Amino acid sequence: MIRVLNIISDTNIGGAGRVIMNYLKYSDRADFETHVAVPRGSALKGPLSELGATVHEVDGIADRSLDIGALGTLKELIRRVDPDIVHTHGSLTGRIAGRQCKKAVIFTRHSAFPVKPYMKKGPGRWLNKFINEHYADAIIAVSPATAENLTDGGVSGDRIEIMMNGVEPVRRLSPEERAAFRTRWGVAPTDFVMGIVARIEDYKGHTDILEAMAKLLPKRPELKLLVAGTGAYEEQVKKRTEDLGLEDRAVFLGFQADVAPVLSVLDVQLNASWGTEASSMAMLEGFSAGVPVIASDYGGNPYQVRDGVSGLIYRTRDVAGLADRIDKLAGDPALRERLGLGARREYENRFTGEIFAGRIEEIYRKTLEARDGK
Repeated sequence: MIRVLNIISDTNIGGAGRVIMNYLKYSDRADFETHVAVPRGSALKGPLSELGATVHEVDGIADRSLDIGALGTLKELIRRVDPDIVHTHGSLTGRIAGRQCKKAVIFTRHSAFPVKPYMKKGPGRWLNKFINEHYADAIIAVSPATAENLTDGGVSGDRIEIMMNGVEPVRRLSPEERAAFRTRWGVAPTDFVMGIVARIEDYKGHTDILEAMAKLLPKRPELKLLVAGTGAYEEQVKKRTEDLGLEDRAVFLGFQADVAPVLSVLDVQLNASWGTEASSMAMLEGFSAGVPVIASDYGGNPYQVRDGVSGLIYRTRDVAGLADRIDKLAGDPALRERLGLGARREYENRFTGEIFAGRIEEIYRKTLEARDGK
């Protein structure tokens, strides 16, 4: 039995937390025992416990990668749990603690963002390389874009395992359930329904989507946008909706714990990110339901969406390009059907939870074998 202690600093349920949750749904319980350290009071505690993980609440690690004050607490936890592997998600403190306790350490980079200039050369690059390579036996990048992030900051490519995320398939609702959802949110049978499932932050591109809608509405009055999620930029996005006169065409659903009803009524899912997008699980859940996507070419999007196969790609921040892709899909039901079928095939061949969990466990075994061979 291989015991793994995951350490995550998130107080809310974000992408990294959902990665662990998706893994637990498909993990090999006969060979792997999963523990997770979370900040005290984290929203992740309940869902992770329900999925079979042993959850440990820790003081001092909330929403921060490095907290030297929590180092002793994490070391004590590691000694008590005695894992074979410490797998960290957004916690440099966890990596340091794992290394000092002489455990195998793996860390997953979940985000992709422009590398700061001081990390591209000189002492900053050397220091970033040292920290990332010294405090990890293996590094997982959730997309090639994330791996490029790491290598731009000096990390050796041969230390990185690229592993795309996988998800549980989303249940497609019955016609009666879809009709009820449409009625609840004022979606007419004749509407062309677009949706974005994401935190409402500036870099997620909600306002780009609104601008594209405003351009198209004179030609495509049937456009309807469902916005699922909440976030720090929510009021600004709602204000822009009003400024553009889109109050009747854009519906804010708030946080949706179950995205199946949303995805079940969409004609197309939108991803307009221009920052930190590495591997969108909402996009993969849409794929599992046969929903094509229109996505920016930022970060990991082009590695998930095959242009013309599972969706359409446009140049990041190019509102006219986004409007053009929406217009193309809205006017071509046959293309939507073809891309929807392609999205489902992509999910089955590349992004299932079984594929994802199997690859993680393969990395766990390889990491331990490499340490044993030293």
